[in-house]
Amino acid sequence: MRHRWLVLLVACLGSGLVVMGLSAENAEVVIVEYRVPSEYPPGELGEIIKLGREIVEKTNEHPLSKAYVGNALTCSSCHLKAGTVPHTASFLGTATAYPAWAPREKRVITLEDRVLNCFMRSQNGVRPPNGSKVSTVITAYITWLSTGSPIKMNHARSLGPNHVKPLKIKPEQADAKRGAILYATQCADCHGKAGEGTPEGPPVWGNQSYNDGAGLSHNDKLAAWLKVAMPLDEANLSEQESLDIAAYVNSHPRPHFVLKEHLPKPERLGVYNW
Repeated sequence: MRHRWLVLLVACLGSGLVVMGLSAENAEVVIVEYRVPSEYPPGELGEIIKLGREIVEKTNEHPLSKAYVGNALTCSSCHLKAGTVPHTASFLGTATAYPAWAPREKRVITLEDRVLNCFMRSQNGVRPPNGSKVSTVITAYITWLSTGSPIKMNHARSLGPNHVKPLKIKPEQADAKRGAILYATQCADCHGKAGEGTPEGPPVWGNQSYNDGAGLSHNDKLAAWLKVAMPLDEANLSEQESLDIAAYVNSHPRPHFVLKEHLPKPERLGVYNW
């Protein structure tokens, strides 16, 4: 019977299902299914959600968002396929976790806060105003990807139910020299020999990549993401390989994060109308 439950759990995780709990007698399995909704809402709301996905995929180029982006990354650079891939920084079910406690900010934040903070850190840009069109459409899109999922606000961290899980390996075991060799054979074709990016993949260091205030600037977080996401569509790195590549990538220069440089002018911190 135990083996049967193990097989069920593995199958569920592989298909975007998460087992939430078992009764004491294993008589009942409560399963939450996270999947992209089959259709958009009608009317203007549906159009706003479609626009949100478009901006997620073209953040650094779209007229509504490019002014707030300071590098060559899009939201989809980290949240693959517009956040629809389970377990690779997926947006599926994410909205159910908010409002959530954020240890970095030391306060409870909304989903909109989380989205806007990414503009400052991962995209090395300026935080769009709260309530602005760009923040509204992205948040609407991410919320739509939680359609039908039960709310379970996160009291520990501002992460959704499909967040990237940490590796078991300790960050101190990283070897950037090994990572350099792995990068050359596994990553350079898509991200460039000098980390400058190519049409196939975004920059991973330098002025056009994320700054040192982004989560991925920490080796353990980048390594956990690499383990489940890279190479694209055929992730096959071991934990040690992921950690070594992360250490090599993050050993290179990138913009330094200074909070005041990424905030809008005081009169633009929030807007009422678009």
